[in-house]
Amino acid sequence: MKLTRRDFLVANSAALLATQLPGPLAAADASAAASAKLAKDGGPRAVTGKPGVRVRWDAREKAQLAAAVDQPSLFYWAGRGANKQTALFIERFKQYCPREYVATCSSGTAALHIAIAAAGIGPGDEVITTPITDIGTITGILFQQGVPVFADLGAATYNLDAKSVERCITPKTKAIIAVHLTGNPCDLAPLKALADQHKLILIEDCAQAWGAKYRGQPVGSIGHVACYSLMDSKHIGAGDGGVVASSDPKIGPALIKFSDKGNERTTPGYTWDKTAVLASNYRMSELQAAFAAVQLERLEGLAAKRATLGRALIEEISNLPSVIPPDLHAADRGTFWFFYFRLRLDKLRGTRAEFADALKAEGVICAAGYIPVPVYKLPYFQQHSFFAGRWPIKELGLTTMDYTKVTCPEAEAILTTGINCTLHEGMDEAYIREVGAAVRKVAKHFAV
Repeated sequence: MKLTRRDFLVANSAALLATQLPGPLAAADASAAASAKLAKDGGPRAVTGKPGVRVRWDAREKAQLAAAVDQPSLFYWAGRGANKQTALFIERFKQYCPREYVATCSSGTAALHIAIAAAGIGPGDEVITTPITDIGTITGILFQQGVPVFADLGAATYNLDAKSVERCITPKTKAIIAVHLTGNPCDLAPLKALADQHKLILIEDCAQAWGAKYRGQPVGSIGHVACYSLMDSKHIGAGDGGVVASSDPKIGPALIKFSDKGNERTTPGYTWDKTAVLASNYRMSELQAAFAAVQLERLEGLAAKRATLGRALIEEISNLPSVIPPDLHAADRGTFWFFYFRLRLDKLRGTRAEFADALKAEGVICAAGYIPVPVYKLPYFQQHSFFAGRWPIKELGLTTMDYTKVTCPEAEAILTTGINCTLHEGMDEAYIREVGAAVRKVAKHFAV
């Protein structure tokens, strides 16, 4: 049909008039525009739900503590027939992580020190690990007069990159400590292959990874030694505490004595004067063990919930040009001690701090980054001043390590581009999906 000039003018005038009237289409457009406006600029918040409350303990823990208080002693070794809490915790831990030898201890840091000592790390021995971790991963190496060596990480796993680890191996290398950061399992198969090839000890730092699974197996069950933390902030806790476990026939039997001042109380005919190794007192009390034993009964439920919520949030923020979601293998279970994602700052108009502030205004519980700097940039690493301002093994020529020259580019980028979001089992999926909507909203606003 041929359109006359008069018909064209009439049609366009009607369309223009329609845009000025408060009709349904105009109202929808206005609503969409208002929703897109950031909350910090006066728009509606993307997160309208509540984050929920973590129920950490209840009458079950109280009852177990009461049973401990009814015992004749709170010291496990005083009478293991009557003092049952540590034995109960160990039994339940073995059901969770099937290792032959298990030692309870005072912290995750203690667990790692025990593992390093039991692995035979001594002066000048090198231990390869991650530069993004709690310092507790490192202190045991230094106290055994070993040398921490830092390998780089996967861009979105935040865990050790096996190729970088391989480049770090020297004749002095004795062990690898793989940290399952944020509850995301490390890719253990290539790390275990490297350990086997070079006759190294693979230690798993599972402090942030209770309930996580690597290809269906619980983390901690694949390396030579597993170390867990029961510090209050972890998935399960006892205020503080730890556990270290192994099935290695050489390392396993040494775990108890390195947690108990060198004593071997499990040995028939044990006497104190037979102590053969220098070790600290890292024992756990029966009260901690009682509490932790009940916490283990909660683990599977909360781990499954965190895994589901974390997967949902990954789904919500995938395919955004400016966002790198965490890389979690399809066959693994991550348990998200926290949820960490990265920004592609070259695709954003604003800074990471501005992005994080905008997310907070939308109702997201988050912060920019994780630890401020890689471990090797801490002052006592840069100054080699670990022991009263000195580093004896360097002074004695047992290492040439110079931490002022160490650099792990991907690790440094992870720390300068990351956003750390709170995720826990008290949240529900609807809330988490609103968090995802908030990330999309802010990413769209700052998009180049």
